[in-house]
Amino acid sequence: MSGPTLVIELAEPLPPAALREFRALMVGLSSHFAEKRPGFFDVNVPAERLGVESRREEVWRKPFPLPLLGNTSADEELAALVGFNPQREDWRRPFLVYLMGPGVGDESLFEAEHADEPEVEAVLGFRPTHAVNVSACCNREIDHVATALLTAAVMDVIGGVVKAELLDEQVSIVAGLPGVLGIANDDWMALGTAEFLRAWVGHPAFRLVK
Repeated sequence: MSGPTLVIELAEPLPPAALREFRALMVGLSSHFAEKRPGFFDVNVPAERLGVESRREEVWRKPFPLPLLGNTSADEELAALVGFNPQREDWRRPFLVYLMGPGVGDESLFEAEHADEPEVEAVLGFRPTHAVNVSACCNREIDHVATALLTAAVMDVIGGVVKAELLDEQVSIVAGLPGVLGIANDDWMALGTAEFLRAWVGHPAFRLVK
């Protein structure tokens, strides 16, 4: 199941030194790392490495009778026989993180995603030459948090401005967060800094648009 995607807009091509730092960041954060081309990374990122508190021990100790018993009640003896959940959540979250644009790859995708965006460009103050997509491959709550924090970590290294879609009820909340540069495209697109993403993750209404 695919998950949320955030886009980092860049005002100029990444210089070789920045691309090396980008790669080093992804290697350092990942428990699995594959580079399909320069700037295109297929990775698994443990959520703990992004600063997300691990609840794996808590999840591991949750009793596991109900998925097996359906709607029937479970007495103590039967529950003891069933034991604990062997399918606890894996916190190694899969992502595709990739640079795109002229001369680096995925040019047609870049052009399609950046066609006719005058409002976005007005907020940005530049016309993007390249972008980085941070795409989660799963869609659990943890994947939304991890996507935002991974994107912020990438921005710390390469710069840029994040572009995030919004739900109607999120617009007034996001507008007041630190690091927001503006809201465009009839109030469904927020643009901001890494500070914005970290502030947004900390809000109770946080969830990315898939």
